[in-house]
Amino acid sequence: MNFRKLGRTGLNVSEIGFGAWAIGGSWGPQSDSDSIAALNCALDLGVNFIDTAAGYGDGRSEKIIADVLRQRAGGGVIVATKTPPLQGPWPPSPYCVAAERYPEAYIRQNVEERLRNLGTDRIDILQLHTWTRAWNRNPEPFAVLRKLKEEGKVRFAGVSTPEHDQNSVIDLMRDGWVDVVQVIYNIFEQEPAAELLPAAAEHGVGIIVRVVFDEGALTGKWTRETRFPEGDFRRIYFAGDRLERAVVRARRIEKAIEGSGYTLPEAAIKFALANPAVSTVIPGMRSPQQAQANCRVGDMPPMTPALERSLRAHSWRRSFWYGGK
Repeated sequence: MNFRKLGRTGLNVSEIGFGAWAIGGSWGPQSDSDSIAALNCALDLGVNFIDTAAGYGDGRSEKIIADVLRQRAGGGVIVATKTPPLQGPWPPSPYCVAAERYPEAYIRQNVEERLRNLGTDRIDILQLHTWTRAWNRNPEPFAVLRKLKEEGKVRFAGVSTPEHDQNSVIDLMRDGWVDVVQVIYNIFEQEPAAELLPAAAEHGVGIIVRVVFDEGALTGKWTRETRFPEGDFRRIYFAGDRLERAVVRARRIEKAIEGSGYTLPEAAIKFALANPAVSTVIPGMRSPQQAQANCRVGDMPPMTPALERSLRAHSWRRSFWYGGK
């Protein structure tokens, strides 16, 4: 496993991290025994970074992680979690008020819950789970996180980008409010390469890449006939004709990487890691088999600049229509 600096934090994190959304049960049925086995396998293979959230199974993901780390008692594992805003539009609308969605008393109460679930007295990385640029001029919630850092409750603070407006967090980076940013960056979603990733490199902000497989489309497993069960997040994500279009585009990428030595999911991970601003990629892992497949990529040679450049042509601006699929 290779390791990278997490921005200016001084932490070295495994290039392949453990994305713990699925073990919370949001992707359909998931047994705790499978989750525990996947976590242990990933840690045995060198993973030292785990990302979770309050909303991943209403704390279930955090509690499983705490149980595994308690049993291993080896230390050295960095856990990042997230505090969601109080009930309201997701992502927050331009009319939401930061002090109403992330009031100080609520943040403090939520952090205490995160501490209990994780069985620790200090959170390694606490991220606000979403954001809106409407709050950039007066980012009060991050002033609260600064207090919590001073009090020793939180080690580092960050934010998870809102899907529709990832660039909304760039001002937070420039103004020194965040130590890390979690961003969607993959072969389909390449917009962060324009400004967000360069800003992170300039200001020493660690970058955690989520959705590297585009919720599974870039694994090559789906077909036009794939159907997701009730309660599975992907049932919503791939609604309408989005699955069919994703499958067509994934097949094009498979042709583009023929002879490279990569499978489609391996190429997806290596593409994200090819950007030097990226600290770690956090694919979801629900089983030891998935942990082995993802961690193996960390030991493969870096993607060649020529292949990385060729994959830039597969960026997919889904909010616009340019003709065809």
